[in-house]
Amino acid sequence: MFFRHKRSGHTEYLQIVKNERVDGKPRQSVVATLGRVDELAQDGTLDRLLRSGARFAHSAVVLTAYERGEATKVATRQLGPALAFERLWQETGCRRVIGELAGERGFQFDLERAVFLTVLHRLFDPGSDRAAEKWRRGLVIAGVGDLELHQLYRAMGWLGDELADQSGRGLGPRTTKDLVEERLFALRNNLFSELSLVFLDTTSLYFEGAGGQSLGQYGHSKDHRPDLKQVVLAVVIDGRGRPICSELWPGNTTDVTTLLPVIERLKARFLIARIGVVADRGMISAATLAELDARNIDYILGVRERATKEIRGVIADPAPFVPLSIPKAAGRGSTDLLVKEVVRTGSGADGKPWRRRYLVCRNEAEAQQDKAEREAILAALEAALRRGDKSLVGNRGYRRFLKLAAGRRFEIDPRRVALDALFDGTYVLCTNTRLTPLQAALRYRERWMVEDIFRTAKALLATRPIFHKYDETIRGHVFCSFLALVLRKELQDRLAAAGLGCEWADIVQDLERLSETEIEQHGKRYILRNTAPGCAGAVLRTLGIALPPLIRCAQPPPTPPPRPKSRRRRSANARTAPINTLAYRESAVEDPSGRPADVACSLARLRSAARLAAPI
Repeated sequence: MFFRHKRSGHTEYLQIVKNERVDGKPRQSVVATLGRVDELAQDGTLDRLLRSGARFAHSAVVLTAYERGEATKVATRQLGPALAFERLWQETGCRRVIGELAGERGFQFDLERAVFLTVLHRLFDPGSDRAAEKWRRGLVIAGVGDLELHQLYRAMGWLGDELADQSGRGLGPRTTKDLVEERLFALRNNLFSELSLVFLDTTSLYFEGAGGQSLGQYGHSKDHRPDLKQVVLAVVIDGRGRPICSELWPGNTTDVTTLLPVIERLKARFLIARIGVVADRGMISAATLAELDARNIDYILGVRERATKEIRGVIADPAPFVPLSIPKAAGRGSTDLLVKEVVRTGSGADGKPWRRRYLVCRNEAEAQQDKAEREAILAALEAALRRGDKSLVGNRGYRRFLKLAAGRRFEIDPRRVALDALFDGTYVLCTNTRLTPLQAALRYRERWMVEDIFRTAKALLATRPIFHKYDETIRGHVFCSFLALVLRKELQDRLAAAGLGCEWADIVQDLERLSETEIEQHGKRYILRNTAPGCAGAVLRTLGIALPPLIRCAQPPPTPPPRPKSRRRRSANARTAPINTLAYRESAVEDPSGRPADVACSLARLRSAARLAAPI
């Protein structure tokens, strides 16, 4: 229904009109004609009518007052971040596990809330723990209002504390975060789940400061910051892409020394009988391969194609290629590969025989792109050589194609150009599994999940900057980013199951835009919520979360008045109270003759019976 002006000659009337559908067609009917507009406005009838109806449309009145600026704005807080991820925090078991472990220590503050705040901060506004303490003031998060900065530091230190029992430790000590990982794995583990295949990769994170007592060391920086101390982070995920655990080592730890210790710790921590490993080329060495074979561990490992003469011979082997087609995600076509299998055998320095199974994969589309890039570099290199060659040696893109000629002059080396062309669009796998070439190629291509996790950890979650100066707080700081990855993966899996292809950046932005505003009008406070923007509504529906009302009162309901005390006099002896009640009821009963029973005698008899029945 709505108000409508009805003109009749020079006079306007105000009507209430109702919209309805009759026989599939819209029809309007007049409910009432209130009178002439000028008369209603002149004598105040219209104002009185609207004020009377406002009692039944309070929300509309408050919203109108806010839009007109007649209400005082108190504060605006983001509602979406905690609303969405609080549910995931609980359903993944993170809240339960951390709460139980923290309860064993008896902290004087809610440590689980401190960890959740830090994890939520990693997802939405990455930064330091000091920034997290300030960031929470603009959000609606239950239970974090009284948290202080030193309590966030204590939570990070607790996560990284070394355990008294160090049995089964690897390159790093066993800490509280290991217990969290193991209990989370136990919660989602069942008779039908297994950890027969894991993906492993490492990265480095640099420090702004000293980097703790022992973690911060100089090493090979994958961030291209060799001037800063760093720490090496490894993440293990299962075949479904779910993060299982993380490891943190000093910054001078090399990749080739990490694979075997991680595998042994996985088998011990998660009680895995048989495990298969997919890792990148940086973790391969002859000793590592020999040890994996000796321990009967399945592996699919990338190989450094340019590193050894053997691998160059494998690529040039005349074995025929077999065409394979690998479907891309989300139905975006397919990746066409040419794959050939090459087997090499030999004997080691100790006389033991060895056998290597290699898979050479060639992507023609990438090969054409590599060829075009090389030709562009060579064209620029020839032009630069005509101007002089002294400055070319420092350029890595140029240096790999140069050789020193007579007169100590540099020139393009055709042999190096031909060798580079051999690797166009090509990568080599080494495996001891019985998988077909297609199956092995598919498994290895799934390592992009780990690489995506590291891109997320560095870009979206922004583990850096790390300002902590103790090893335990550094471990806790990095582990909160790992927990954020657990929640992010869970959300993405649920959205994919619901058929929603929301981008992560859009999810973060739209949830941040879902907010509530506290206003004050006529001495009362109200909370207004905006409509869910973008994909925020779809995300919350997928998680089964209902939005709060558009408007609600911010003040708690008045406490009911205390109940008046009963005038009935209670017996001093609690054991006789039921007897007194029975006597009172008996006084209202009449005997068969119609005469009232003797109340006094009834009470006396019942009290006497109660004394006899009372225990000595």
